Amino acid sequence: MTASRTSPGIGDVEARAAEQFDDPSYAARRLFSEVLGTFLLVLAAAGGPVVDAASHGRVSPAAQAVAPGLMVMAVIYFMGTIGGAHLNPAVTLSFSLRGNFPWRRVPGYLVMQLAGGALAAAFLRAVFGNIGHLGSTLPAAGFSDLKVVALEAVLTLGLVSVILGTASGARNVGPNAALAVGGYIALAGLWAAPITGASMNPARSFGPALIGDHWTTFWAYVVGPLLGGLAAVGVAWILRGSATRAGTEAAQGSLPSKTPAKRRGSSPARSRRSPKKR
Repeated sequence: MTASRTSPGIGDVEARAAEQFDDPSYAARRLFSEVLGTFLLVLAAAGGPVVDAASHGRVSPAAQAVAPGLMVMAVIYFMGTIGGAHLNPAVTLSFSLRGNFPWRRVPGYLVMQLAGGALAAAFLRAVFGNIGHLGSTLPAAGFSDLKVVALEAVLTLGLVSVILGTASGARNVGPNAALAVGGYIALAGLWAAPITGASMNPARSFGPALIGDHWTTFWAYVVGPLLGGLAAVGVAWILRGSATRAGTEAAQGSLPSKTPAKRRGSSPARSRRSPKKR
């Protein structure tokens, strides 16, 4: 027998990955992972200011900035392979513009992300009440809407660049990607959260705005991250060229196939056969 009959080629791997991603039985898992992941992210990000208000200042600004990064790191570790762990409309749109994620899947992901953010804000309000502006991302006094757009765009440019870069097939793919993305979110929050809240995520800003009715400058927290994500796609093309298969797998997830692992043309007896003596 030839090796081509027992070893899958690159085309076979890509075909199976595409078929698996289109399998309806996995679609619900991917969408659920986006709801759950975004819920946990917004719970940590908006929960910091809420618990700080409820506990009369027991949650430091540094802790509030670092908590979302640690949560994203944990989510990527435990279910990033299910649906890519986008958790952010700017990330989903950037993956699609990059060519790593099919456009027909974008509406479902966006709806689930917004729903996850709203559920987290609703949970916080039910437990703590409408305090701490329900964790809404609000600009510092005297900071104009246009400055919010500019800063959020630059912050998101960095975030999405890290995400696209660690998904491209470089050394940071895998566990190190969670560290890089989570670390960036924490770092951005440490220096920028006092000014804009360092949202970088329309879903994170949407939940508290909807449930708490805090719509001040909300539009800036949508436009800024989307512009930053668009710029990051351009940066990715400059640095790495066209989209890679590794990036597609990172964006779409890699759920286990339902097909048997046994290869065609092989038999249990053959697989158990002891190696020939030299």
